[in-house]
Amino acid sequence: MDILLLILGIAGLLVGLAGAVLPLPGPPLSFVGLLCLHFSKYAEFSQFTLYTLGIVTLIISVLDYYVPIWGVKKFGGTNYGAWGSTVGLLIGFFFVPAIGIFLGAFLGALIGELIGGMAADKALKAAFGSFLGFLGGITMKVILCLVMIGYAIAAFL
Repeated sequence: MDILLLILGIAGLLVGLAGAVLPLPGPPLSFVGLLCLHFSKYAEFSQFTLYTLGIVTLIISVLDYYVPIWGVKKFGGTNYGAWGSTVGLLIGFFFVPAIGIFLGAFLGALIGELIGGMAADKALKAAFGSFLGFLGGITMKVILCLVMIGYAIAAFL
């Protein structure tokens, strides 16, 4: 059973890190991976560490939905841009996974705002805000996943 938990733990941490950039629930997957390691004989984390990382995972998972929307709104965007950014991200992921999600989020927001009737210069500004919000969300998730991987590595040393 411990070997299975070890494999699931490592897989959860790594898929979680990938999910911090891809449209997957990255931090929750990494946290589940950390829990799998904790319940195996290979690693042990304090309750404080687990509760803290669990709460931070929850907060960042919620913020991940609001930071891009905040970016759109802060730069004068509308719901058209927010929805366009999401759709663009998904489409970009399937066409050019490495950069498609970034380019797709930006272009999706731009196209969404143009469909919504916004002037091109304002739509470009809103798309830029969406892109910044998207990057902010990714940055938060990647950092948290790397912290969890760091805790896992430290537990093995």
